This record gives sequence, structure tokens and C-alpha cells, in this order.
Amino acid sequence: MSVTVKDVMGRVAIAVQEDAGFADIAAAMERFRVGAVAVVDAERRPVGVVSEDDLLIRETGASGGPSVILDAGRRRREQRKAVGVTAAEIMSTPPVTVTPGTPVRVAARLMHEKRIKQLPVIDPVSGRIAGTVHQSDLLRIFNRPVEDVRADITDVIIRQADPECLEIVIESGMVTIRGRVRRRSQVCHLVEAVRAVEGVIDVTTEITFAKNDLVVPPLL
Repeated sequence: MSVTVKDVMGRVAIAVQEDAGFADIAAAMERFRVGAVAVVDAERRPVGVVSEDDLLIRETGASGGPSVILDAGRRRREQRKAVGVTAAEIMSTPPVTVTPGTPVRVAARLMHEKRIKQLPVIDPVSGRIAGTVHQSDLLRIFNRPVEDVRADITDVIIRQADPECLEIVIESGMVTIRGRVRRRSQVCHLVEAVRAVEGVIDVTTEITFAKNDLVVPPLL
């Protein structure tokens, strides 16, 4: 079973309107104890995000120094934020969003790559904000009951190999698979499939095989 954002997301949409002022944005962050809020248009569709960093630029002014000269685009954005008074003027765009059907691993990867701790969740049809998923929400998958993880891994093994020939050991999200399969290629497919199970951090194999079907034939 693949866990998606809808399984862990918060149903409260943490957002402000485009015309929200600095104090309103700061109040929303304080109320929900978050480091960023989505900015939505009149149809409740996300158009940007205001983070604590954006507010600090507004309070302290655009940064200076030689390094900024090398990035004129960033300099202009920070200057705009430094004199902005509404969410639309302070926000960073475009917003990074996910849908309820987005796999948790994809959402986690986005947060890591973009260095953000929360994402607006949008309805895939209307584009309207439907909730918010936080980094802490995604971490719940690694606290899944061991038996749930084992059941999902067993389902994977049934599709990939003979479960009676394999032993599964799970400890703190680390999975060890021992046993024997018919072909070496089955090991590769099995490891890839088990790693995709939510709650699995990594996979170690102690699997032997009867036939090495991955041998590359010599070039003639």
C-alpha cells in the first residue's frame, strides 16, 4: 500500500488572502505555530507563500553586499519584499504544492529539495487549497506499526518471488531479507519494490540465487 498525502495531511488550510497585511500574516503564523503560510486568490487557489524569511526581509530591508550583485534577480525580489505591505507583495512565487494523491515520498523529496517544511495541498480539479502537509506529518510513516510494514512487504514479495523461501527482518525501518530466489534479476526488482513501501528506510539483502540472468554477453 502506498501512503499518500491525504493519509497524513492536516485538513486545516493555513493561508491568507493576497491583501493580508504584515500583522495578519505574522498572526496566522503565530496562531498555527508554522514558519510559512500560503497566499490564496479570491478563488482560494494558492498563488504564493510567505515565510518567516520573507517577513524578516520586510522588517530589515533587502540584503546587500558583493554576493548579491552576482544575482540581480534575487536582489530585485528582495527589494520588492522589503517595501511590500501586503501578502501579494511579500510572497515568494510560484508556490510549491502537492495534491492529496501525491505519494508521501514525493512530498518529502520536494520539501528536501526546496528546503521547506510544509506544503499547501490543493484539489487536483479546482486547484483550491484543501489543507496543509507538514514535515512532521510525513515523518509519521516511519512510525508505522511493524506488522503493517511487514504485511505490505509480504504483498510485494508475493508478486516478485516465493515468500516461503524468504525471511523478513524489520528493525527501526531497516529491512533485511534473507533466503533464495530463482534468478538474480529478482533480487534487484525485489529490493526496489520493498524500498518503495512506506515506512521502509533502507533494505539489506542476504539472498542467493540459482541462476545469474544479469550476465552481460561478450561483445563480438
